[in-house]
Amino acid sequence: MKITTSAPSAVSSRSDSKEQRRLQMADIARLAGVSTSTVSRALSGSPLVNDETKTRITELARSLNYSINIGAQNLRLRQSRTVAVVIPYEAETRQHLSDPFFLSMLGSVADALTDRGFDMLLSRVDAERLDSIAQIYDTGRASGIILIGQWRHHDQLNQLAARRVPVVVWGAQLPQQLYVTVGSDNVSGGFLATEHLIRSGKRHIAFFGDIQLPEVAQRYEGYCKALIQYGRPVVPQLQVQASFAENGGREAVTELCQRQITFDALFACSDLLAMTSINSLRERHFRVPHDIAVVGYDDIELARYFHPPLSTVRQPMAQAGQALVEALLAIVDHDNNTQPRLLPTELIVRKSST
Repeated sequence: MKITTSAPSAVSSRSDSKEQRRLQMADIARLAGVSTSTVSRALSGSPLVNDETKTRITELARSLNYSINIGAQNLRLRQSRTVAVVIPYEAETRQHLSDPFFLSMLGSVADALTDRGFDMLLSRVDAERLDSIAQIYDTGRASGIILIGQWRHHDQLNQLAARRVPVVVWGAQLPQQLYVTVGSDNVSGGFLATEHLIRSGKRHIAFFGDIQLPEVAQRYEGYCKALIQYGRPVVPQLQVQASFAENGGREAVTELCQRQITFDALFACSDLLAMTSINSLRERHFRVPHDIAVVGYDDIELARYFHPPLSTVRQPMAQAGQALVEALLAIVDHDNNTQPRLLPTELIVRKSST
């Protein structure tokens, strides 16, 4: 649907535009075999018009280049056809939007919103001030908010939910949670990655990731469960607090080597972290997978083209965007029974671990 704005022109010009719009609406009504009031309701998204009729009228309107001033309409109806997608940034690491995981998630959410006739407003906020996203809703810029990541401020997100700010978070389900999350099964994903390395004959498996982040903490939980189930000790020195920043893998490998502890495998909590770790291992003359087997997490598009192709835990990205949008629109429609969703993970085995 085309968005137009009114220019500060003469009154006669505005009257002509209004008359043209009225004539176009009459044409649509005649072609659709309905009244002009039905056309008006359909184009404003009224629930009084069934979906089939709305679709037919919308297609006719598009074919006639009919335009609606969405901004003015939203002010009248006190609603917006825009959803804000917010990606927090951490001042210390400044993880870029160019991170392949973010790009994949944004594409998935954008496709799901487009399918439902919504626009996307992309925004970034300080990860220490997640509660500031409420301003986007309070000022009417968006009808709801999709937040990619919880970071460390579960309490701030609970406060937003208590204020009835329509928000859905991509992240981990946590105890005493008031807000709605959509996320992958991180515990299962961590277990699958570690179990694969154990079954491949590896005995000293390192873990790279910031376990202060809820999703990473659950992946570490899965890692520990697999070790314990297969009778292996959980060795604290094999866990390295690695960030998702571009240099996270290099720093983690450096720290692990400085500890002078034996390791023959590595589970990294993102594909980008795994890839930068492999590059750093190569610089230290380790061969992957011959000396060190590596498994990542996410299954970004680049994983299959990396050398060696990266074994990883796949998050269902296309399904993620659909689930996030469905949950948010349910909340916007005042569905108080909207529940968190846990999406399945899948182990993808490639040459980096075999």
